[in-house]
Amino acid sequence: MVLNANSKKARIDELAESTARSDVDAGGIKDGEGVSLIASAWERLRRNPMFIIGAVIVALIFLMAIFAPLLAPHDPTARDLIDQVSANHQVPDAQDGYPLGGDTSGRDLLSRLIYGSRNTLIIAFGATGFAFVGGLILGTLAGALGGWVDSLVMRIVDIMLSLPSLLLAFSIAAMFGRASQTTVIVAIGVAMTPTFARLLRGSMMAQRSSDHVVAARALGVKPSAIVFRHMLPNSLSPVLVQATMVFATSIIDAAALSFLGAGNPDDTSPEWGQMLGKAQDLVDAFPHMAVYPALCIIAAALGFTLMGESLREALDPKSRR
Repeated sequence: MVLNANSKKARIDELAESTARSDVDAGGIKDGEGVSLIASAWERLRRNPMFIIGAVIVALIFLMAIFAPLLAPHDPTARDLIDQVSANHQVPDAQDGYPLGGDTSGRDLLSRLIYGSRNTLIIAFGATGFAFVGGLILGTLAGALGGWVDSLVMRIVDIMLSLPSLLLAFSIAAMFGRASQTTVIVAIGVAMTPTFARLLRGSMMAQRSSDHVVAARALGVKPSAIVFRHMLPNSLSPVLVQATMVFATSIIDAAALSFLGAGNPDDTSPEWGQMLGKAQDLVDAFPHMAVYPALCIIAAALGFTLMGESLREALDPKSRR
């Protein structure tokens, strides 16, 4: 576990340093003129098939969530097929108007999958936003103040990183009296916070010795202005890239928490991880009850992962040389 924790911290530090250097390299030269980092990264992304595939998958999921009322053939909470549920046949079969059949409560499975994209994205957004804000605060304190503040914050971060994120999230979720969507968001967000904090701290440490920061100090610019106008804006690239990756991790961890019994128990508001968790007792007799939400989770995680990896490569100066 110690080796895994050290390896995780080393990868995070390497990503922070390499992406911070990319801000200095500033993209490259095109037709004799300087090209900004964003323009250079976009040129690489638009030619990257992995990024295009990931973006298409993510766009389809967002469209499905936005237009769920128009796409879903039935109300996801309506028990239209309850008369077909019996002790011997717990799940209604596929039939006209219900292409995927129903669940154990007689509700349309396809409609629940479509509406489930909404709550899945809410968890991903909520957990990522929580971790981003927490990491932003801790990373800024450690990178800007240094000294004993840096040591204290980083020791806390190292302890959290030494634990598997899923184990940490499950432990936090178990501390709440009753599981809900909010507890899932908080648990995953706290577990992901140290990754953002260490990335931002490493990137800000690299920025402290950059020319524009040294020049600002020499001109007598206030330390707070140096931090918030120069160091912090130029240190956010690896954090933003990591946010895309955390989207995928949040979706998977939410499904894992539901599978372990720490997810949102309210099935009147469908969510893919919750649907997968509730289908574990039906896998032998009705495997499709677990296969469909699992495929949705895999597709979403794949889309965000492909986008995140493509962004990381596009912003990495080593890949442009």
